Amino acid sequence: MLKHWPPLSTLRGFEAAARLGSFHKAAEELHLTQSAISQQIRSLEAYLEQPLFFRSGRSVSLTDAGHDLLSTTQALLQQLAVGIRRLGQYQKPNQLVLNTTPAFARHWLLPRLGDFRQQHPQVDLWIFSTDEVPDMTTQTIDLALRDDISSQAECSFRVLHADRLFPACHPGVLALPLEQRTTLHGEREMDWSHWAVEAGIDVGQQDQGMNFSDPGLLLDAACAGLGIALVSELLSRQACANGLLQPLVEHSIRGPNWALLTHRDSENSARSFSEWLMGHLQVESPERG
Repeated sequence: MLKHWPPLSTLRGFEAAARLGSFHKAAEELHLTQSAISQQIRSLEAYLEQPLFFRSGRSVSLTDAGHDLLSTTQALLQQLAVGIRRLGQYQKPNQLVLNTTPAFARHWLLPRLGDFRQQHPQVDLWIFSTDEVPDMTTQTIDLALRDDISSQAECSFRVLHADRLFPACHPGVLALPLEQRTTLHGEREMDWSHWAVEAGIDVGQQDQGMNFSDPGLLLDAACAGLGIALVSELLSRQACANGLLQPLVEHSIRGPNWALLTHRDSENSARSFSEWLMGHLQVESPERG
């Protein structure tokens, strides 16, 4: 592995000359003199200890090594440019970074984002969905809304919603005999063992079936008619309203608590989203018991 990297300027000069097939055109593009481009490429060739161009008068063409380096250099410069442009989002004055689970983002937040945008068009919301719980002290995150999070330093902590779980499936699955209904298994509270302990009601669930680590994917599978699942009341509201899910019984059991972590440095900027969120959760109160 190289102990030192060649200067970035030499790589930019090489890429432009190789792409344009001319030291003169590369110099014009980069606002340098032709002699500066020539010096950069000679320096790069000396560093690599091999020629990158064939030179014939004013025309130049790439050697095999030059062709190889061009593809690598273009990929490197493109990735660097994208990364630098992406840094601009940290300077947006009205940006609000929200961390949440992929399941919540897809099944609850996304169907309601239009309403938030309409009410707060000035907020530049960045949704950062992860399976891992974020570290609010080291990451650039204003809010975290999750069902697997606890209090952290430098943050205010508030439980917003006590979720409920209930067994459900696509209406088409209800027409099947019990023995033909595939059982969809989840993790944590959405495992059927939790239902057996809390409710003790047999809805035809089996030990075998299909297994999902992502509760959002479990819900997708149930909506697609793949079987019966123990689903989140909060995440399944849209699916139930759209007729994609139907409960197997009227009973529900306790689920996880959804909590909101707000970084203390972001409390003022996060207020509009927090108020909008709590308003929706209060209006959409659980109907199941």
